[in-house]
Amino acid sequence: MTTLVLNVEPLAVTTEEFFALCQANPELRMERTAAGELIIMPPAGSETGNRNASIVGQLWSVIHCSPASGWT
Repeated sequence: MTTLVLNVEPLAVTTEEFFALCQANPELRMERTAAGELIIMPPAGSETGNRNASIVGQLWSVIHCSPASGWT
């Protein structure tokens, strides 16, 4: 699945309307750019999910295993 970019600038979508759109479609990952584009992104796949989990694990180790953290 690829990213879909729509030009919604002519619609003058307000922040509240964009929020309502996101709430009505929680299964979609949406962003609005300063240029008036609506970006709909595919969900993260297993490879991306694994990479993100690895990054979180590494950050946890750095934060909680550092002597300065007080968690040792």
